[in-house]
Amino acid sequence: MTEPVRSLAARYYTDPAVFEVERAGLLARTWQFACHASEIASPGDYTCFEIAGDSLFAIRGRDGDIRVFYNVCQHRAHELVQGSGSTRVVVCPYHAWTYELTGELRAGPNIKVVDGFDRSAVCLTSVRVEELLGFVFVNLDPDADPMETWFPGARAELEDWVPNWADLRPLDWVEIPEHCNWKVSVENYSECYHCSLNHPTFSNGVVRPETYDIQPQGKCLRHTTQCQSMDQMTYDIHSGFAHSHEYSSWFLWPMFSFQVYPGNVLNTYHWRATGPETVTVWRGWYSVGGVENPTVRQLAQQDRDTTVEEDIHLVEAVQRGLRSRGYVPGPLVVDPQGGVNSEHPVMHLQKWMREAVDG
Repeated sequence: MTEPVRSLAARYYTDPAVFEVERAGLLARTWQFACHASEIASPGDYTCFEIAGDSLFAIRGRDGDIRVFYNVCQHRAHELVQGSGSTRVVVCPYHAWTYELTGELRAGPNIKVVDGFDRSAVCLTSVRVEELLGFVFVNLDPDADPMETWFPGARAELEDWVPNWADLRPLDWVEIPEHCNWKVSVENYSECYHCSLNHPTFSNGVVRPETYDIQPQGKCLRHTTQCQSMDQMTYDIHSGFAHSHEYSSWFLWPMFSFQVYPGNVLNTYHWRATGPETVTVWRGWYSVGGVENPTVRQLAQQDRDTTVEEDIHLVEAVQRGLRSRGYVPGPLVVDPQGGVNSEHPVMHLQKWMREAVDG
């Protein structure tokens, strides 16, 4: 008789040593969200962010390309920029070493007196970068496979579901701190075994939970479902695009997800692990040109008041339970046929999580 697959031991979610292994390995060798391309629309525009404990910044070059660099001067390690802004050149605030937008050293006070100084050999350290539907992703691993290899077919599918993606801009970022390990939050997002009991608005007003399924597509978990009768929807879904009567989601391991609601409304999640037992989740909502859109705003507010609020209590209760002396990891409910009442996506996630920590 085959033994059931059991959930991960509590230490994977509570042990600071496990988090440090993830930060040095998994989070530094996977594709992570950096910013939306519209945030750095013009040459010289830049924005800072953090990945795996490292400060980085994305900057738009004069050639229109987006580059990402570690946020550190190659002279004596001072941080170069903070926040967001625009600049003609990147100037270190410590000793005024100056870099081109392409990262090459342009000048530095009195460097000409240094025998053998080769200015052309000094350059900011760059990071792998790709753009997907206007979202900028980075990978600290210089040898990482491209995103298409990680998430096969996701780009083409998303472009089909969000045909106006090039016109979309952020309308609202909803920042949600959660007192739990990032994996607890990601697992909760990646199964709907809990939906009918805990998310009545989502289950009764958007999707038909009995048709909900999640299947791996490379390192993408693809959520598919039929939707409720369109006359039960709480907003106008007529966009004029294909898939306007459908919902789907693409979770990109380990910390980003695209969701497309009926009406081709784009919503994203991105997670930032801030500690062994804390994570911040940003829910992004988008409209054409980033201008006010009552449908998107209504859906964002409904989501914040229902699914988001409901999930905060669930994941934080799980984290408290993981610290209980009485917790013994139970068997996952894995239905070979998949479906809404199966935890097979959690099984896949936990396999990836275990491999990332234990090798």
